[in-house]
Amino acid sequence: MPVIGFLSVFSPPTTHSAMGRGPVHDGLYQTGFVEGQNMSIERRWAEGHYDRLPAMAADLVSRKVDLIVTFGGTRPVLAAKSATSTIPIVFTGLSDPVGKGLVASLARPGGNITGFSNFAGELTPKRLELLCELVPQATVIALLANPDNTPDNAGEQFVRFRQAAARVKGVQLPVLKARTEDEIDTAFASLGQLRAGGLVVESDAFYISRREQLLALASRYAVPVIYENRGFAAAGGLISYGIDDAALGRQAGIYAGRILKGEKPADLPVQQPTIFELVVNLKTAKALGLTVPPSVLARADEVIE
Repeated sequence: MPVIGFLSVFSPPTTHSAMGRGPVHDGLYQTGFVEGQNMSIERRWAEGHYDRLPAMAADLVSRKVDLIVTFGGTRPVLAAKSATSTIPIVFTGLSDPVGKGLVASLARPGGNITGFSNFAGELTPKRLELLCELVPQATVIALLANPDNTPDNAGEQFVRFRQAAARVKGVQLPVLKARTEDEIDTAFASLGQLRAGGLVVESDAFYISRREQLLALASRYAVPVIYENRGFAAAGGLISYGIDDAALGRQAGIYAGRILKGEKPADLPVQQPTIFELVVNLKTAKALGLTVPPSVLARADEVIE
């Protein structure tokens, strides 16, 4: 019976029944694999702590899993890559896999790694643009970013890319760094001093795990915030823009199944998303005293009232 290793920077589901369900399981099922019947899964959850990933990846390799699926961006797949050059790896949710040295090209990855990109970093300027449409009077928009999720030696480039986008919109973009719950609190507390008219939350697995905290702080400080996926807007956030994570997970499950049947990662092209979701929460907009422009509503895939 083949064994799949799940290496995730996220936290485990809150219920045992939810553990064996999800988009990845759906994709595996489509290729004929059912956990407990003809394959098993070894799960490792970093719970937002990126420093735990290398040891978890090494543990999966020592258990001789047949394949590793990584969740949560760049850090998990880098940890898996450092742990093995032979076990197939399918990644989900990271941007620029060629630039990060993970694959030779999108069409022909060439090694033991393939997967699904999410344009995480590339979408930040678009989120900034949307927030500027919601708060056109703002001259300062802050960016919340996790320094632990910035690849080595890429910090300055990360900031320059985003601040260049801000200059195009005519706003200042101070970068607030937060890697812990307390630092998130501190970042929000500094928004008033910065005179920030809004906040862009960078794509980050730790921030997803702290969704309730982020939403509560946005409400307490009455600041317009844009997030990376619809889960935030559905739970009370003002607006979100990003990819369909469920579709990404299903495709990763299908790739995992195909590899278990004998296909090689080197021959499976890295795929990029083609559908992006814009979700607006009108109830939250009203609470903030904002009028959502018709131009934004017309482009929204979902409007929560």
